[in-house]
Amino acid sequence: MEVCYQLPVLPLDRQVPKHVLSRRGAISFSSSSSLFGAPDPRQLSQRRGAISYDSSDQTALYIRMLARLGGGSDSTVGSAPERRVRRLLSLQRFLHSSRLMRGLAQLNPLPILDEDYAGQARCMLEKVGNWNFDIFLFDRLTNGNGLITLTFHLLDQYGLVELFRLDVVRLWRFLVLVQEDYHAHNPYHNAVHAADVTQAMYCYMREPVLSKSLTSYDILLGLLAAATHDLDHPGVNQPFLIKTDHYLASLYKNTSVLENHHWKSAVGLLRETGLFAHLPAEDSASLERDLGSLILATDISRQNDYLSKFRRHLDQNNLCLSSASHRHFVLQMALKCADICNPCRPWELSKQWSDKVTAEFFQQGDVEKKHKLEVSPLCDRANNTVGKIQIGFMTYVAEPLFGEWSRFSDTRLSQTMLGHMGLNKASWGSHEQSSSSEPPPPAPPPPPVRASPKKNLREGEYPDAS
Repeated sequence: MEVCYQLPVLPLDRQVPKHVLSRRGAISFSSSSSLFGAPDPRQLSQRRGAISYDSSDQTALYIRMLARLGGGSDSTVGSAPERRVRRLLSLQRFLHSSRLMRGLAQLNPLPILDEDYAGQARCMLEKVGNWNFDIFLFDRLTNGNGLITLTFHLLDQYGLVELFRLDVVRLWRFLVLVQEDYHAHNPYHNAVHAADVTQAMYCYMREPVLSKSLTSYDILLGLLAAATHDLDHPGVNQPFLIKTDHYLASLYKNTSVLENHHWKSAVGLLRETGLFAHLPAEDSASLERDLGSLILATDISRQNDYLSKFRRHLDQNNLCLSSASHRHFVLQMALKCADICNPCRPWELSKQWSDKVTAEFFQQGDVEKKHKLEVSPLCDRANNTVGKIQIGFMTYVAEPLFGEWSRFSDTRLSQTMLGHMGLNKASWGSHEQSSSSEPPPPAPPPPPVRASPKKNLREGEYPDAS
């Protein structure tokens, strides 16, 4: 029988107590270097259990102990075949097998993961509907598998796995492939952003006006669309793809290029894994079309079209959520809100997202400068700052959208989001003001002029003053 002990966080410079090391178990820590003087952290995997770590953090996460109760009988911990089956279902082995099935070489050994994410990650999932949910911490606690863990948890929590008779192995493989198809090197458009949008979408679907109206199909569609809405994002925007004659721009005729690619990539993974192969062909095709309709709504270039339609419905008070088409439109608006909700998060989270999205903008601008292309708006690091970009985004994009959303769903969550956005905008304004009031750094002294031998100068020739 497994017994989990939630122990205090241990800093890396502190020796592990001998009474802990003497137990059979697993230690979760955060360093790719040696653990407390051990020659190699992975050597500890010889103990019964598993080791979880995150190289970006600097503190131990939790210690998961395994104990034997009931007189030490083997029956208390399960038979050997049962333990082997349980190990075969571990995430580490599944991730490994998924890469082999796709023909991808495993260049780096996978970190060893706790099989059931006991400890702090599980505690966080109990509060997944909290608007202050820290997706960065959750991703670290799951060793970079936040999107897989979060999406699977929400689908299971709603009972959708059983209701739609989803094969658990196929579902898990689908989520693994989805996470792998997000580019980890993108500062912003990566799997952590997808997990953040999925969590926000869950918060919106729990709002009273929606929770009492959405069907199980709507919820399934909303969660899948949120998890896949930026699938295989290249880290550059549509104008960049168009002016570089990228094949995606030609394929989708310069129209919602990225969103069409995200949708088709998601459909490809659904078909590859056969997640809905057991459904009638007509139902499966309908689900794929509806999934595309939600993902295409995230095209920021069509923001005003959706916002105007939403505002007309609210002005005329004619949204009828008993209508499937009206529910679908509200899901589109909810996904649009979830996609750009970063300014509405608490400052500690919002600032991290602001830094990441601006880093991606500037990264694109650097590439454009390198190849002598016209630098896209907001992508020139010489003429823009994080605060300036964020203030403009809140003023012209986020505030109009969330103002209408609060009209539709006037709840505590809506008021909280508007409150955070107001505070964040003021904080960026203060930051910009303080930056502009700082005196410029003193100019460096001119380089000394080296004396050079005199020579006769011809017309048009100047002496070198360097």
